[in-house]
Amino acid sequence: MTIDATLLAPLAVALAGAFAIEAATGARAPSLRPGNLALRGLGYALVTLFWFQFSWRPWLACASCLLTFAILAAVDRLKRRVIGEPPVFSDLALLAQVPRHPELYYTRSLTDPRMAGPLLLGIAAVAAWYAIEPAALPESAGARIAAILGLPVALATLVLATRTPPGRVWIARRFPRPDLSGDVARAGIAATMMGYALRRRDEAGAATAGGDTQGDSGGDAARFSAPISEGRGDEIVVVVQIESFLDPVRLGGPPLPALERVRREAAQYGRLAVPAHGAYTMRAEHAVLTGCEPESLGFGRYDPYLARGGDEPTSLARRARAAGFATLFVHPFHPDFFDRTRVFRRLGFDRLVTEADFAGAPRIGPYVSDEAVAERILAEVAGGGRRFVFAVTMENHGPWKPGRLPGIATPLAQYLHHVAGSGRAVERLIEGLRGRRATLCVFGDHAPSLPECRPRPEGPVETDYAVFRFPAPAGTAPRRADLTAAQLGCLLRDAVTVNRAGLSTQA
Repeated sequence: MTIDATLLAPLAVALAGAFAIEAATGARAPSLRPGNLALRGLGYALVTLFWFQFSWRPWLACASCLLTFAILAAVDRLKRRVIGEPPVFSDLALLAQVPRHPELYYTRSLTDPRMAGPLLLGIAAVAAWYAIEPAALPESAGARIAAILGLPVALATLVLATRTPPGRVWIARRFPRPDLSGDVARAGIAATMMGYALRRRDEAGAATAGGDTQGDSGGDAARFSAPISEGRGDEIVVVVQIESFLDPVRLGGPPLPALERVRREAAQYGRLAVPAHGAYTMRAEHAVLTGCEPESLGFGRYDPYLARGGDEPTSLARRARAAGFATLFVHPFHPDFFDRTRVFRRLGFDRLVTEADFAGAPRIGPYVSDEAVAERILAEVAGGGRRFVFAVTMENHGPWKPGRLPGIATPLAQYLHHVAGSGRAVERLIEGLRGRRATLCVFGDHAPSLPECRPRPEGPVETDYAVFRFPAPAGTAPRRADLTAAQLGCLLRDAVTVNRAGLSTQA
């Protein structure tokens, strides 16, 4: 029997089985157009060959392919339910964080018996399979070596072919623009992840060769890149991204006193359209820090930090530093998350205050309290000199599970307890900055991933934001203006320049 014949049946089972898994579990019926089926089948075949090169056991490769798509289907169902979108190529960059921070990914530690047991059983099953199924390799030693080396080389050559001009054109025709749910239904998860990754690399290459391809929500991006001279600007600018923050009344909870103060005292407030629901904090973070709408990022919109690495000419921190501000990032969590240590240095931050700096700080549930973060911010700006602070809180990060807060069992009740703490933190910042020449902005990064707050078909649930100016301009009343996260970032540019003429509904 030849190697081709030995491979044919397992490959056919892998392709048919992977299609059946996606068809049975997908949110939309798969496309049956021949071209789309061929693209989907190519993705299945590449996954099968990827596993095959490690063992040269066809049925093991087939089983590995089917297990891969079963896992992807489970992730797809979870992500769609919690976040409202299927898996995407940039998720692979986050895989290293899952075992280090399992609580953030709705999973368990690898040392947990419920994880360790199946993992050990899987390793044992693979070892047994190696012993039972013979390798589909030629008889002679030379031919074996050629086959073992040739398959990886062939796969690498295929990847390199996609980097040629004809290859780029071929990929671009099949994935002309981001349409994640539509492309997964059309081409399958594997082909879409591969295509999007290749398209993102093309965009990165084009930006390097031909200049910045990013758009800017404020209009002409060039006018935001020039150095800013010292002038009549604020003494203090504090921007706080609050984890999973929105008006609890929208979820059936009690009113927050802080939001009542927002409506009475803020210079401007309103709903904030953010790029994701229930997760992907870095998307809203990037939009506010740069003023760039997700649509302007192309295929990099799914993880702007992975795509751009902090190389952002329109960064608020860069503008603030050019204007004479000391720039500070405050986040009571691991600095390696989203590669923030490297990215935030490139964004223009002089100093990072992270989890180690909050040793001994009060925790509410598993994370440092928002009120402790507010106190740290006020301590950092207490001295002289101009300060720009961008803070990201953690207290209300999901998942909200039994045992998180003593005596508070349901996820919604836990969320409401935490969001009340967020409100008190906002009020503490208002009182602490009153009397300074300062701007304070608070906003929610995304809506909470609660059963009472699911993603909508038309887009993510909006959060809330508010901008305070101290001292408040005389004779002005709070203004309601609904914005996107990128428009809020453009609006905040006023605070780090000499212009304090007021805020605008047109960012």
